[in-house]
Amino acid sequence: MRPLLAAVALLAVALGVAGLVYGEADDSPGLQLLSALLVIGAVAIGVRLRRRAR
Repeated sequence: MRPLLAAVALLAVALGVAGLVYGEADDSPGLQLLSALLVIGAVAIGVRLRRRAR
């Protein structure tokens, strides 16, 4: 189960970064905010998984 969650977290980070880039090109502050929240949440999940594994 943990490798699946780690893969989903990595996918969410990649999607969030792509959203940030697209939001910057499109000049869309809402998309940039949602993408930043997605990246922050995915990183938090990844850190939490890493801490619990130890």
